[in-house]
Amino acid sequence: MEAIPTTQKAAVYRAVNDVRIEEVPVPQIGPGEVLMKIHTCGICGTDLKKIHTGSHSAPRVFGHEMSGTIVAVGEGVTNFKLGDRVMSFHHIPCGTCYYCRKQTFAQCETYKKVGATGGFGEPSGGGFAEYIRVMDWIVEKGLVHIPNDIPFEQAAWIEPVNTCYKAIELLNLQPDETVLVIGQGPIGILLAALAKRKTPHVLTSDLYAERHAVAKTYGLDHPLDANSDVIAECKRVTEGRGADVALLAVGANSLITQAMNAIRPGGRVCLFAQTQHGEAPFDPAAVCMDEKTLMGSYSSSVAIQDEAIDLVFSGYRDGTFDLTKLISHRFSLEDAVKGIDLASHPVADSMKIVIQP
Repeated sequence: MEAIPTTQKAAVYRAVNDVRIEEVPVPQIGPGEVLMKIHTCGICGTDLKKIHTGSHSAPRVFGHEMSGTIVAVGEGVTNFKLGDRVMSFHHIPCGTCYYCRKQTFAQCETYKKVGATGGFGEPSGGGFAEYIRVMDWIVEKGLVHIPNDIPFEQAAWIEPVNTCYKAIELLNLQPDETVLVIGQGPIGILLAALAKRKTPHVLTSDLYAERHAVAKTYGLDHPLDANSDVIAECKRVTEGRGADVALLAVGANSLITQAMNAIRPGGRVCLFAQTQHGEAPFDPAAVCMDEKTLMGSYSSSVAIQDEAIDLVFSGYRDGTFDLTKLISHRFSLEDAVKGIDLASHPVADSMKIVIQP
């Protein structure tokens, strides 16, 4: 193994809309912990929200969709060794509290603690750095071995796939149901592709033909121009009822009304990208009299962790879920600020953007 330096480059969040490439200390590990050298870290919409809204104190290093190699192992670690290829979650619940017993893991206080850090400021994932410290409870339950035939770029998708699969499982889709997924960025495509494993009737809405072209490679063959009458098309293909389910994969609260109007009486709307507090109008009679359900799904679930990991690994092996094709741009750590800027201002041909130190 190569020698571990004492300092590293990191993309440090300093203030609202202010991320700088700085030299910071390499984090020190303790008993039960490992040091991981980052290979790939995806830029997630929640990272961008924190950078642009100032919801978190500074300084800190964000990034949590990460894969890499173990370069140091703390005392007492037995399941991992130097050189192991791994993917690390950054949130793992306690497993025993009230919320865990109800399998509402994202509301567990231990889950809300971040167990991976670039070592600078408050722990915040740390994937926008060269090295991260993975804490003991994450090593125990949230560090995943990557088989040699799976690329790091594919393994970095395990956490976002888990979050999407959680939403699909929550919806309990039936084979005869019609699903509308609003937004065909990387997360929207994941949601739609996973929904299509449950039902063949999946409609996808987006502004960009380029994104629909990418979605088609994942078997999503009913694209809707977001500027067209999406609600009318949902009704046309369902004998006038409307879709059974609408998944909102973009953060625009204005689209909640469209989603509610696109579903049938008794249908379900799932908010997946509404992670900022605010107010959004909807018709309460649609919930009461039309018996429509407005629900949310947030973050990952340990209850489906093995299934999500298998989806990522087996899907790459058989070619049905090769997520490396969703990566449109790769930035070095030195150019991470440019990557964050592009992710913050997506264009037609930008999909998943990753940082690779």
